[in-house]
Amino acid sequence: MQPTDPSAVVEALRAGDRFVVTSHENPDGDALGSLLATQLALEALGKDSVMVLGGEAPLPGEYAFLELEARGLLRSAPPDAGERVLVAVDCAQESRIVEQALIEAARLTVNIDHHHDNTRFGDIDLVVDDASSTAEVLADVFVALGIELNHAIAEALYTAVVTDTGRFQYSNTTPKALRLAAELVEAGADVSRVFVEVYESTPFPKLKLLARALERATELADGRIVVSELRREDFDAAGAEEPYSEGIIDHLRAVDGAELVALVRELPDGASAARKGSLRSH
Repeated sequence: MQPTDPSAVVEALRAGDRFVVTSHENPDGDALGSLLATQLALEALGKDSVMVLGGEAPLPGEYAFLELEARGLLRSAPPDAGERVLVAVDCAQESRIVEQALIEAARLTVNIDHHHDNTRFGDIDLVVDDASSTAEVLADVFVALGIELNHAIAEALYTAVVTDTGRFQYSNTTPKALRLAAELVEAGADVSRVFVEVYESTPFPKLKLLARALERATELADGRIVVSELRREDFDAAGAEEPYSEGIIDHLRAVDGAELVALVRELPDGASAARKGSLRSH
């Protein structure tokens, strides 16, 4: 079987009755949109499914309109996790799943992703590394499952695609991604609403945190590399929560001539590491 063949995933989703869906730590638009779309698709199939994102950190505010909490999002593994099939979306490594009890308990793990460095940690892996987003991979799975796109599924998928392609400006914006976006709009995704919620509803503390990151930005290798950092004092001074660092690296990516950008942030006390880095390249 080819690694991009969705048939094994489709069979597992059809055959299973009970599921738990999760994604990675510090979730972005693709993670949250894919998480919700998968949950809604499983519900459309009549499955018993729950969503889990471990940890206590609040979700990025720009995605509040997806109403994940109102749709039953759990922050820890359910007691019956061992009786459910685990579906991990947009998660390149199992170590990025905060709630490790899910991995340990799962009777079957389905891994759906688009990152080229995915470790294939699932019992069933569907990793399409030339896809624009995990949402694009899921859209093909939904077609194979015969799931009709309603407004909620379409808007969740559209949110994932538009954010992971940088509003259709990054090099992963393929003809297929654009065709999918059109199909999602036809199915009810509200382009204006998603744009306003994600890109024009920035909390002031996040703006202040961005200012700190830009102030610390440094050019290396004749401007081909741009590096910045965020210290705990920056979060404290801005009054910013941890998720507010999401998306800041994309502002560094906009620097003229930058081929590689990096953002290193100091993690809160009690985290598994002292610092964490993010990289982006053109």
